[in-house]
Amino acid sequence: MAQWRSAAGTDQGKVRRRNEDAILDCPQHGLWAVADGMGGHRAGDVASQLIVTSLGELTQPQTFEQRLVAVRNCLHWLNRRMGQELTINAQQADTLMGSTVIALLLEGPRGACVWAGDSRCYLWRGQQLYQLSRDHSLQQQLMDEQAMSSEQALAHPGARALTRAVGASEHLSLSVVEFEVLPSDVFLLCSDGLYQNLSHSEIGNALSLISPQVALARMFDGVLRGEARDNFSAVVIRQ
Repeated sequence: MAQWRSAAGTDQGKVRRRNEDAILDCPQHGLWAVADGMGGHRAGDVASQLIVTSLGELTQPQTFEQRLVAVRNCLHWLNRRMGQELTINAQQADTLMGSTVIALLLEGPRGACVWAGDSRCYLWRGQQLYQLSRDHSLQQQLMDEQAMSSEQALAHPGARALTRAVGASEHLSLSVVEFEVLPSDVFLLCSDGLYQNLSHSEIGNALSLISPQVALARMFDGVLRGEARDNFSAVVIRQ
């Protein structure tokens, strides 16, 4: 397995009272993840931490395919578990327990990202920034189904609403993208609190830096120069 170097961090931001983001940084297993607990709901922070802890405890089957199946099965199991928590606590108000997740699996020349929600995976390759994941949000749905521009869709009152998340519904539909990994590739996993406050050029400029730690610090500094109204998290991965 290639030796990956990574740096991960999470920040409460300047407004929120608690941090509902959670991160997984396991370069030794070629596995990383960012989870963003659903804001305004009880136990969003519990849900996101449960996701990254469970993924981090996965045993390592031998093949890449087995590892990818294990990640997906883990998330489906967590979706059922969070649904059971909802049933048990149905007498309480605001009992939804859910979180977005974006997970990245790398092994040699193979890579895959698995996600539900609007946390993202970016690839920096050949001085170009590519978004490998596609948001599960009303904004993205409006862009896809009604041919709206990003700005038009964002003006919709519910644009930020998620259309998928772990724990949000009885049936979890995960998206998966598999790809070939090149030696110079740099990956970024992040919650919406990061990418909504940085331009594509700011993200790209940070990922072009040789050290994952320096790249992470550059992006965090950029977010904190603004309002930082949301929690924000990121993991930067490179060989």
